[in-house]
Amino acid sequence: MLIKGQQTVEPIRDPEKIRMMKEHLLHKSYRDYFLFVFGINSGLRISDILPLRVMNVRSADHLRFREQKTGHVRKIRIPHNLQQEIEKYTRHMADSDLLFPSRKGTSHVRRETAWRTINGAARACGIKGAIGTHTMRKTFGYHFYQRTKDVAMLQQIFSHSAPSVTLRYIGITDDMIDRTLEDFAL
Repeated sequence: MLIKGQQTVEPIRDPEKIRMMKEHLLHKSYRDYFLFVFGINSGLRISDILPLRVMNVRSADHLRFREQKTGHVRKIRIPHNLQQEIEKYTRHMADSDLLFPSRKGTSHVRRETAWRTINGAARACGIKGAIGTHTMRKTFGYHFYQRTKDVAMLQQIFSHSAPSVTLRYIGITDDMIDRTLEDFAL
């Protein structure tokens, strides 16, 4: 959720900050921890994460869903580490249960609540800059790109129109490009 006049949210670039966020959220709420872990490991938008039910992810290699934003039907691979987290998190849940139930239990966590959770955890961990629910998706993208350098694959995962859109989206800024070219020579 971006408030008018705010800047675009950023990915969490530092793996140590990600670890701190996980630890903070785990001590606060297992559901909130799992929401963060699910978000940074799936690359999905929060609008596609929150309505999920246990049956959508339990014992699954792939997640099939209709994107809220675009209406496109998507199929994405669930990484092995996320499958393990899903198994632990859903162990005592029924297939029909919401993956992220509200505290009242009547529906799923609202987007605003998820934003407060992620933003509050980031502040508690000393993470500066604009942080929100979209930070999880951008964090996934940033680290996927850093590991693979495969912008075309990431563009396809995110359904972006061009590689330049994807690079801008994940925060590969001019400064970062300048640093990589500083010592480049043929």
